Amino acid sequence: MMKPRWIALSLLLVSTRLHAEPPPDFKARVEAVRTQVGVPGMAIAIVEGDRVTLAEGFGVRQLSASPRVDADTLFLTGSTGKAFTTAALAILVDRGKIGWDDKVIDHMPWFQMYDPWVTREMTIRDLLVHRSGLGLGAGDLLFVPRSNRTRKASVEALRYIQPSTSFRSGYAYDNILYMAAGQLIEEVSGKTWERFVADEILTPLGMKNSTTGNAERFRNPNRAQPHTRLGGAVRGVGTLTRLEERGEAAANSAPAGGLAISANDMAKWLKVQLNGGAVPGGRRIFSTAARDEMWTPVVIQPIDPRPAELQATQPMFYTYALGWDVQDYRGSKIVWHAGAMWGFLTTVVIIPEKNVAFSIMINSEDGEVIRGFMYELLDHYLGLPPGNWPEKYAAYKKRRIAEVLAALPAPLPPGDKVGPSLPLERYVGDYVDPWYGKISVSGGKSDLRIDFTESPGMAGTLEHYRFDTFITRFADPSLEPAYVTFALSADGSIERVTMRAVSPLADFSYDYQDLMFKPAGPAK
Repeated sequence: MMKPRWIALSLLLVSTRLHAEPPPDFKARVEAVRTQVGVPGMAIAIVEGDRVTLAEGFGVRQLSASPRVDADTLFLTGSTGKAFTTAALAILVDRGKIGWDDKVIDHMPWFQMYDPWVTREMTIRDLLVHRSGLGLGAGDLLFVPRSNRTRKASVEALRYIQPSTSFRSGYAYDNILYMAAGQLIEEVSGKTWERFVADEILTPLGMKNSTTGNAERFRNPNRAQPHTRLGGAVRGVGTLTRLEERGEAAANSAPAGGLAISANDMAKWLKVQLNGGAVPGGRRIFSTAARDEMWTPVVIQPIDPRPAELQATQPMFYTYALGWDVQDYRGSKIVWHAGAMWGFLTTVVIIPEKNVAFSIMINSEDGEVIRGFMYELLDHYLGLPPGNWPEKYAAYKKRRIAEVLAALPAPLPPGDKVGPSLPLERYVGDYVDPWYGKISVSGGKSDLRIDFTESPGMAGTLEHYRFDTFITRFADPSLEPAYVTFALSADGSIERVTMRAVSPLADFSYDYQDLMFKPAGPAK
């Protein structure tokens, strides 16, 4: 689902001879790096052809607790679950229920985008490849950090989200259209996305521990707990802390990345990908033609320049297929996807020409470990010399964070905190954004509070910053603070409220900048 910006810098590969097993010292290497960085727990699965050559856990499920991660421990896997949603659609394509290029409104007549022409032209394929014209992460606050909306209500909000570019003119990653794809599965099959994926993918594959929803995940005591770094100047810097676990995977967003999977179960998913949809015993989940369609590039992604120490990871081409990234590395094709969920990171990588696939899951947000070991395994299976990738990514992360922290604005001197323009009680009221819904500002003479009423637990104080701008101080310290600016009309009443994230490292899912709140009732 989320792709933290510095994490989304790269992921590629290479090619040469196939090594038949993981590196002989790989497990010791994983444990040494995990301990050094401070990642609480990891799970890794490697599949070579029809053989699972590694499915193992490392570390603990939770800081300051003894239960260890094993091959059946569940990890939230974020946006790597988009491939499951496209596989569910592929099953319906194989059965003749839908076609990849069917119009969405042919199956969901109520579906609407902001532009009526786009509504009429949007296909099922368009839902999956990030070329709709929506901006990066547009609408993510419909599920970030949590939500009380239904999936259908979230998709219905699409009609109010203004595009950033024209339809099919470029690439911008989104989650909400995968929520629409999940709703389409329900409209066509009569089963919810959760039930369809469980019945048609997880159960036939024997993925007995994996879950499509929070209730099932919480019933399993063998699950990893989420962690992040808090206490520094920005989220992601400071002391590693366990996040409060209260359903971080909002139910409405599950088709975009709400699966929880173990190493043993992930190995079964990797096998079916390598086998073109077939499972041992002759049963087929989806056709080889459907697998090939899902791996076929559709949209070109921009390529960000890599720093010198990571230059070898820069691809010649970088594309998005149906729920998968597809790119090259020194002549080798790689099919992969990263996933991020509050306190978890995952990557799933397939090397088609070597018939090898692997996944790496961690219960923290230390992306240098995910990226580092991804490249370490790629080097091994593609016959390249070791690149010390975990160390290189750790050094790069440290440098980038230092640069960002150095660029943060200095705190305003007390004399510069001009304003606010109105007595605090004049800011109190309800404000509505067309796609998000309502926020409520309460309080009065001495302080103000803000409540994002559609997002349970997203509430806190408003601290005056300057003029008519305040900063959110959420009760949950893991949430990204926002600048909240009240704009006044000529008569001194509040005309609108806008926001933007305080941290330059804030994940794009905190799309505060897309919000435009107006007073819900008569202006105060």
